[in-house]
Amino acid sequence: MPTLLLVRHGRTTANTQGILAGRARGVRLDEVGRRQAAHAAMRLAGLPLARVVTSPLERCRQTARAILAQQADAPEPVVEHGLTECDYGSWQGRALRELADEPLWSVVQRHPSAATFPGGESLVGMQARSVAAVRRIDADVAEQHGPGAVWVAVTHGDVAKAVLADALGMHLDLFQRITVGPAAVSVVRYGTHRPEVVATNTDDGDLGWLRASAAVGDAPVGGGAGHDAAPRRS
Repeated sequence: MPTLLLVRHGRTTANTQGILAGRARGVRLDEVGRRQAAHAAMRLAGLPLARVVTSPLERCRQTARAILAQQADAPEPVVEHGLTECDYGSWQGRALRELADEPLWSVVQRHPSAATFPGGESLVGMQARSVAAVRRIDADVAEQHGPGAVWVAVTHGDVAKAVLADALGMHLDLFQRITVGPAAVSVVRYGTHRPEVVATNTDDGDLGWLRASAAVGDAPVGGGAGHDAAPRRS
């Protein structure tokens, strides 16, 4: 099956202000976020991308445009509403320091599968629609471009964590153990028998070696030989 590069958007002004942006309009990358997106784009520049799919929110579309700007033969970006931010309901736009005093905060931290945001979405619902979108697109990329294709999904922190938790076979109640930083790239491949999580939360290093990845098969006992890319030396 294809290789999915799961990319979180770069840093925003809401991130630095400690505001839960949610689906609010007008939340854009700050200067650091634009540099982060450009750096992620350079990491992927050596990979011919079959498809770049993005959440409809501006911060993700900015990050997707940065990635496409470094592609020699860039595909048209595809907006996917299944990858949009969680609907935080009345929590949207509020300061995280205030939300930490809400009774629901502890549920989100300890038992996210039981959390539904007031007037918004449940975390279970968010995971279900984002995983369904990723798997549907991955199957379509395989059909259109073959099992060796590489594609990108640009999304949000909680969405990326939920997708990774599913790929790792983790219960949603454990997904807060996963960290996904701004403009970080995680690598997932969906095989016939199981997903294969190649990397999580990476923020440096050329990923061009992924073009030579073998098909997902049985897990190599002992860990296998890895890839042939030599480490960079400074």
